[in-house]
Amino acid sequence: MEKVKARTLSGFMELLPPQQAQFERVKGILEETYSRYGFTPLDTPAIEASEVLLAKAGGETEKQIYRFTKGDSDLSLRFDLTVPLAKYVALHHNELAFPFRRYQIGKVYRGERAQRGRFREFYQADIDVIGDGALDIINEAEIPAIIYQTFTALGLNRFRIRVNNRKILNGFYEMLHWSHRAPDIMRIVDKLEKIGAEKVGLMLCTDLGLDEDAVGEIVRFMAIKGSNSQVLTALEEYRGRNEIFDQGLEELNTVVKYLSAFGVPEDHFTVDLTIARGLDYYTGTVYETVLLDHPEVGSICSGGRYDNLAEYYTDKQLPGVGISIGLTRLFYVLQEQNLLNKALPTSPADVLVLPMTEDLSPAIAFATACRGAGVKAQLYTEPKKFKAKMNYADRIGVPYVAFLGEDEVANGVVSLKDMVSGEQEKVALEAAPEWLREKVATRNEGTPIKE
Repeated sequence: MEKVKARTLSGFMELLPPQQAQFERVKGILEETYSRYGFTPLDTPAIEASEVLLAKAGGETEKQIYRFTKGDSDLSLRFDLTVPLAKYVALHHNELAFPFRRYQIGKVYRGERAQRGRFREFYQADIDVIGDGALDIINEAEIPAIIYQTFTALGLNRFRIRVNNRKILNGFYEMLHWSHRAPDIMRIVDKLEKIGAEKVGLMLCTDLGLDEDAVGEIVRFMAIKGSNSQVLTALEEYRGRNEIFDQGLEELNTVVKYLSAFGVPEDHFTVDLTIARGLDYYTGTVYETVLLDHPEVGSICSGGRYDNLAEYYTDKQLPGVGISIGLTRLFYVLQEQNLLNKALPTSPADVLVLPMTEDLSPAIAFATACRGAGVKAQLYTEPKKFKAKMNYADRIGVPYVAFLGEDEVANGVVSLKDMVSGEQEKVALEAAPEWLREKVATRNEGTPIKE
């Protein structure tokens, strides 16, 4: 029989066991942090009816989606977690309590060109708060606090959350009588950091036909910088000229006011008027989070406020606010930049139990006792030589090996070897599981990321 060459498709991340353990640790911290803020876990199907997934999408999205037929069914793999959430809330509206707070960490699929740091299958980690008819502005202030707590729990410190409000931008362009071209203007302004104010101004003139006065106003507006209080003070000069702008400014002031109460230090967030996000989707506060030492990575977490989550599936008004972390991409970057904490154990077991007697009962009983104490124990019973057994322990990176020979069984002890230091000591069988639990807990102290 001809052998098929084993290969992994381009754009799909496949990790070896130690790296998978690191990934699961990062994922676990996200789940733990999200849960601490009262978000319920949700798992929607990876496959949906194409008409459901594409109800609000088209164009580029339809080109990138993985779509197929099975019998008479037109099916697609989900390309994000937001559209399935919209379907879910519309479908179960009468069974849910609002505001509905959910988190979901799951794989999504996009048939785009695979390249460095961009994948066709990848994990997204989302949280959303959905209101029934209305949703208080305080939710928009809490979201950056969750971003802050999540990244600090991972071990990241050098990051900044950029905050803006789409109503401020929309109102500003209305003042200039250019609201009809606002999406196009914002797409060009989004290039400000990359190409500079002069080139942005030139593109606004040549590509969109803006007059010099309008271009000057836009460039001056986007150049407003400084501390958060300085930016907000500068924005006050525009108050009273447009109702939408004034509403956005009030919302932004409220978000900034409560961020400190939510425990976000001011040096970790900044009001940034260049942040626009999803031009046809977000309607209020918007967020982007960047690593200060790795700006080339771009936003590692983004999101914002939207007026109607499920407008394509129900007539009910369901406003919400949420964020999404591209978990696979973030992990790839952390791995590439050597920022993952290699000191934390990645072994599938805390202790490898090696029976050294013909009767395996004592070793089995010890492994069972360890598991009962919360220690991950693996029993190795393969008929290999001692050297091969120790090589296996090295290969899986287990921190401790337990030897149970005739002398140990007779004396009611177990020999425990620290595979890092090489030290070995005998511990009473009854006390050994707790001894191991404490030692392992110490080794697991620390964050997954070391900046």
